[in-house]
Amino acid sequence: MQPSFGNMKEFVESFVKGPSRDGSSQMEILLPAEKEFLNAAKSNDINTLSRCLNMKVQINVKTELGRTALQYAVANMNENAVTFLLKHNAVVDIKDKYGMNAFLLAAWFGHLSILKMLIEKGADQKSKNEEGMNAFHCAAQNNHNSVVQYIVKEAQLDLNKSTEKGKKPYHLAAENGHLEMVKTLAEFEYATQEKDKEGNTPLHLAGKNGHAAVVEELLREWNLIDEENEEGETAFYLAVVGNHQECVQLLLEAGSDIDILPKTNLSPLHIATERGDTSIASILINAGINCNVQNNKKETPLHLAVKNRHTSVAQLLVESKCDVNIVDERNQNPLHLAAELGRTDLVELLLKADIDLKQKDKQGKTPLGVAARVNHIIIVDMIIKAERYSAWKEEVQDSSVIPPRSYPLSFKPDHTTETSQLRVAIWSLANHQLKPKDWKKLAVQWNFTEEQIKGIGEQWTGSKSYREHGHRMLLIWLHGILLTGKNPVKDLYEGLINIEQRNLAEKIRKEINGVQSPQKCSIS
Repeated sequence: MQPSFGNMKEFVESFVKGPSRDGSSQMEILLPAEKEFLNAAKSNDINTLSRCLNMKVQINVKTELGRTALQYAVANMNENAVTFLLKHNAVVDIKDKYGMNAFLLAAWFGHLSILKMLIEKGADQKSKNEEGMNAFHCAAQNNHNSVVQYIVKEAQLDLNKSTEKGKKPYHLAAENGHLEMVKTLAEFEYATQEKDKEGNTPLHLAGKNGHAAVVEELLREWNLIDEENEEGETAFYLAVVGNHQECVQLLLEAGSDIDILPKTNLSPLHIATERGDTSIASILINAGINCNVQNNKKETPLHLAVKNRHTSVAQLLVESKCDVNIVDERNQNPLHLAAELGRTDLVELLLKADIDLKQKDKQGKTPLGVAARVNHIIIVDMIIKAERYSAWKEEVQDSSVIPPRSYPLSFKPDHTTETSQLRVAIWSLANHQLKPKDWKKLAVQWNFTEEQIKGIGEQWTGSKSYREHGHRMLLIWLHGILLTGKNPVKDLYEGLINIEQRNLAEKIRKEINGVQSPQKCSIS
């Protein structure tokens, strides 16, 4: 397995600690004296190196990864050990499994005097590792300015080569956030706006990895900010993907086109909302990004916020007046998703946003049908409340009507002290006085739709389930009565009369007449 030379920590540890990347020992194939020899090179122990050579240990003995004592001495920057090994004719250009020889390691770890010693011993200055990195790449990636300056002025290698991935030293310096190196390479005229094999410019790479100082420097020097890589991603897009807010701000201020979409059709706002990032989502919205853009599944950012249960981002989108009624490839609006997930907070948010309650998905289910199917009782009741409230607004032909201050708009279960006595009376009515079919008769009287009655009746089964159904129906009815400012006692009395329950109506009238509802109503 090839190492990622972008991860310097792992690469360094593989030399200092000794284990290979898969966790097995690098020295299992070695004799004890050979292991001692290599460990001495790591620790700069000249006496042990000399003793082991006297014991006929081969100076170029290799580990399983093909590493020699000279490579360990160089990687650990042990100049004395390097001098000793070179004096005893250690082979300079042996490469390990990853194509790294002593010369490349000296550039990688930034030891100039060792690099010069290796050149004097005839090291191949044009050598490359398995990823096509030469000494110039190695030094630039790891911010070794003195080595870079020496290579530019003295070394005999092609300084304009790209790695196997199409990256030049300038790409590597930007990718790893080395501002000083970026400036040094620019001074030597090795700055470039070229793209690597993935289509990334140095600006892409710096933005992707959150290197704000480098992004700022590149923006000062170059004006190509909306270049797209092979996936159609801009530097701005990659900064959003990486959750690098400072880079996002810098690129935004530089005039990045925030509506350029990659091949996935996932906009930056999709990315931010999917992970619940309110900060970047807010920046994007304030910058005027399209809030209603759809991805390849026709999902809007609001769909993804709901799908991933990010209430704060969903609220931000709703408050920003995004279109809550766009449907995805399943023909579902965000309320379908919230109902399916059983999230009362998201359902409440969407219901208050006047979302389309009649929208049917590809299975012919409205949001109410979805909630009933997955048995989310509270959400079933919330949606029915919203449907009845919406029907009332249509009836009065005033979509801007405001509920009374004593009963603010909400579709969640009512636990307020102001309605507690009414709710107790309703519970008693449902559980002790209504007959099994009475709740449906009342529901019809009060213009509950067939789907609403079915939605209430789908939950709970058994001979006594009508009590629960009746109680829920009465609470939904009460919600609508209070929101529309009607008299609950009068409406209940008339309803019971109309289903031929006059005796019960009179009894309820007497019991409830003393109850002080939010409207302080009574019937005589």
